[in-house]
Amino acid sequence: MAAAKVVYFNITDTLDHERSLLEKWGVADQVELVEATAPNEDDAFVAAVEGADGAVVEYFEVTAEVMDRLPGLKAVGVQAIGTSNIDVASATAHGVTVVNAPGFCVEEVALHTVGMIIDLVRNISLLDRTVRDGKWDPMLGPMPHRISGKTIGLAFFGGIPQGMVPMLKAMGLEVLAWAPTKSVEFLADFGVGKAETLDELLERSDIVSLHTPLLPETHHLISERELALMKPTAYLINTARGKVVDEPALVAALREGRIAGAGIDVIEDEDGDESTELSTFDNVVITPHAAFLSEDSFLAAREISLRGLVERLVHGERPANLVNRDVEI
Repeated sequence: MAAAKVVYFNITDTLDHERSLLEKWGVADQVELVEATAPNEDDAFVAAVEGADGAVVEYFEVTAEVMDRLPGLKAVGVQAIGTSNIDVASATAHGVTVVNAPGFCVEEVALHTVGMIIDLVRNISLLDRTVRDGKWDPMLGPMPHRISGKTIGLAFFGGIPQGMVPMLKAMGLEVLAWAPTKSVEFLADFGVGKAETLDELLERSDIVSLHTPLLPETHHLISERELALMKPTAYLINTARGKVVDEPALVAALREGRIAGAGIDVIEDEDGDESTELSTFDNVVITPHAAFLSEDSFLAAREISLRGLVERLVHGERPANLVNRDVEI
């Protein structure tokens, strides 16, 4: 049997780690890995991937038109959790397996999110900036309040918020979740209360933390109406996806003092110059889509996505991390 050819398109590292994994799994002679560096354009991707069994991408958009031009493609791997850059419905129609890397950065994002909460309620970044500006004055920021006994609301309850719960409870927070697919009993096992609606979560929470994937129904999940439901003393944290929040609406709410502040790791336009008015507010802690980042998470994402491709292309199995469950294999 000929080795399955897998093209890594514009991946920023060598494939030494992947090749060591194939050796470890005993399939090095059954998978040919190819590195391709080219402009992020459809024609360049098609030229690089044509004739291959599989392709691996990070941010490149694999559209329906691209799949139409690659009839021999069997699988696409994404070295991330989100697959909004893949036309999954078209992949399913073409019989193309889509795999991602679920759970690869649970610990990192959970810790980053909790760090943002602590930073906001204790004015850490703000006071750091004032000291560096030559002002040694602990009173320059807003007066902090204790958060023990306050409520944090989690929008969705996957691996990341589940990992946050012990940290949040250790800080004395009451934890509430809006998680339509999770039962009261499931949440109660974590010591978490259930909000029946997003509106209830927003109205009751002193801190709101977003953990939703980017789907058509979660685009601008938080907009002007939702922000108006939040307490004026509440904070919004977004370490999910930028387009989950209507950014101009959030800017307006911050400018008008309708919420207390925000922790932001993702913005709506990360494909442009990455400038955002959110960075001008003292009561916003902002990082450049870095919550997922660690050496360990990088390696985990690469391993999880590659394992899914091997399961599909070498063993002919349905991968454990299969995204399009309806695809015929």
